[in-house]
Amino acid sequence: ETYARMRAEGHPLASSIFRVNLSGASLAEETIIAFIIDAVEEFKVPPTQFCIEVTETNAILNLTSASRFIHILKEQGFTFALDDFGSGFSSFNYLKNLPVDYLKIDGCFIRNMDRDQIDYTMVQAISSMCRVLGLSTIGEFAENEVIIEKLREIGVDYAQGYGISKPLPLE
Repeated sequence: ETYARMRAEGHPLASSIFRVNLSGASLAEETIIAFIIDAVEEFKVPPTQFCIEVTETNAILNLTSASRFIHILKEQGFTFALDDFGSGFSSFNYLKNLPVDYLKIDGCFIRNMDRDQIDYTMVQAISSMCRVLGLSTIGEFAENEVIIEKLREIGVDYAQGYGISKPLPLE
């Protein structure tokens, strides 16, 4: 409503991108998508003028809801920002405060790093951060020689997976 009024008055900010912070409770609310779409239609607001901000913590806590929410509203023209990245549950922030010696890099990044530049870059970033922190790294799901070689290139210290050996019984 405020945006529609500002646009009607010719306010100079009406051509700006408006950033809206969404609470975790709103993200989990089933009716929020319909509410936003109805408001856009009622006030004839262009969705491209709005960037919805979701905190990393709320996105992680409500991953299924957040993903669905973002997909549906992106189709309408909204853009999204992941706010407070690095302070949530899966962030580097914990590494500063937990006195661990090794960090096992999740297989979801390793599994396709030989075919997916984003996964490769994520593993590279995690490995780089661990070197600065003095942590040794272990790449899970090292399933083939190509992945093992890419882990070597990046500087991951150890590999774990069928590319090294299938599980063997203790004798």
